[in-house]
Amino acid sequence: MTWHCNGTTNQEMIDKLKEAKILTSDTAEAAMIAIDRGKYCHEPDPYLDRPRRIGYNVTISAPHMHAYALSFLSDHLQSGTRALDVGSGSGYLTACMAHMVGPDGHVVGVEHIPELIEISTRNVLNDHPEYIKEGRVKFVEADGREGYKPGGPYDAIHVGAAADTVPEQLIEQLAPGGRLIVPVVAVEGFQKFQDLLQVDKNHDGLITQTKLMHVSYVPLTDPTSQLQN
Repeated sequence: MTWHCNGTTNQEMIDKLKEAKILTSDTAEAAMIAIDRGKYCHEPDPYLDRPRRIGYNVTISAPHMHAYALSFLSDHLQSGTRALDVGSGSGYLTACMAHMVGPDGHVVGVEHIPELIEISTRNVLNDHPEYIKEGRVKFVEADGREGYKPGGPYDAIHVGAAADTVPEQLIEQLAPGGRLIVPVVAVEGFQKFQDLLQVDKNHDGLITQTKLMHVSYVPLTDPTSQLQN
């Protein structure tokens, strides 16, 4: 069913994601209802289940990948928790995460293209201005591979671009009991692909990695390389 969860409305898209058992968390579902994808994807048919370009060689991920990410992180996006969204793009997933952590939580969206910071901030201000005004959401210009240490430690970290290896600085910024979701490049023989990894840090600091699925994301890179692609 993946890639076939198209809708003509936000609710229809969500219903298809639930039917496909991709959106499996009640709190993630509530967030996707509250944050209308159409307000963050300013292209025709924003509820199609596919990535869409938002400028600067960046895409907003397909809805099924957002549903997976929010579902995988739902136990860590509880009221009052802290989260980091690396490669926040249009601000859609950042806003969904902010809905889940509530007014006492904090979510930082990181981008290294300043124009994308402006776009994401404007999108959230037009949709849920209270998230910005009360400090629930903050967008910062930084190298996502290095995370954003001043806002941590984080209970949940999402990376929306593929890293060559699991970024150690992001693991360091995970709080005990925290979870990181990140696509990572893998090579087997002559084949190169990407795995979506779940990285958990237990309360003693022990790290466990779990391969969730094969995925296809744009690379996590620097601004110069990104704009040349």
